Amino acid sequence: MSVAIMKTPRRQAMNYVYPRENSPEIPLLENGDHIAREEFERRYHAMPSVKKAELIQGIVYMPSPVRMSHSDSHAKIITWLGNYWAVTPGIGLHDNGTVRIDEENEPQPDAALRIKQHALGKSWVSKDDYIEGAPELIVEIAGSSASFDLFEKFEVYQQHGVQEYLVWQIYDHRLDWFELREGQYVPLQPDADGIIRSQVFPGLYLAVEALLSGDLAQVLTVVQQGLQSEGHRLFVQRLQSGEGGAK
Repeated sequence: MSVAIMKTPRRQAMNYVYPRENSPEIPLLENGDHIAREEFERRYHAMPSVKKAELIQGIVYMPSPVRMSHSDSHAKIITWLGNYWAVTPGIGLHDNGTVRIDEENEPQPDAALRIKQHALGKSWVSKDDYIEGAPELIVEIAGSSASFDLFEKFEVYQQHGVQEYLVWQIYDHRLDWFELREGQYVPLQPDADGIIRSQVFPGLYLAVEALLSGDLAQVLTVVQQGLQSEGHRLFVQRLQSGEGGAK
């Protein structure tokens, strides 16, 4: 199934707040602030009690405290991706890591799977230890189809070349996995067995209904099937030889 996506109108140029030299104190980061990335990071670093804040199209988003259903779903996603990561050298898995996409966008996705730079991936690690660029796969756990994960973030990830984007809408009991084709996201469809297969990471299989119903054991059984596939074996060979991702 696909989801109707509403395009977010492009915003006009904003009057950003930039750091003030010799300021006696650093302003608090607040939800809805319109600021530049440099100032966003300055305020975020000054607030160690804040565990998640994002800059999307120049606007600060600070989510409410994490509910049990979100953390439970997050743990399942990380477990699924972790099984793939463990036996796929040349890729990186990142849990809630900040991603510097451009000067207006610094999201903190629930999970990101990336091909490392030395293996011709599209993202890299900065000198100050942040991911920069576009990871190949981003996963977000959303409350419902009304979430900004399917609006503002969808547009940002699409525009900046995130190759695959998975959104799990936990209250709507649905999951959408998009692939970037000719600059536009199109939904990947499950096969007859209810399995979606990544087009960027061969062997990354997801049993959708098993995940939605909480059957993590079946999710892991299916991903193990993917890890034993010929596609995954060839993908690992390409990564090790520096030839890059899926073909």
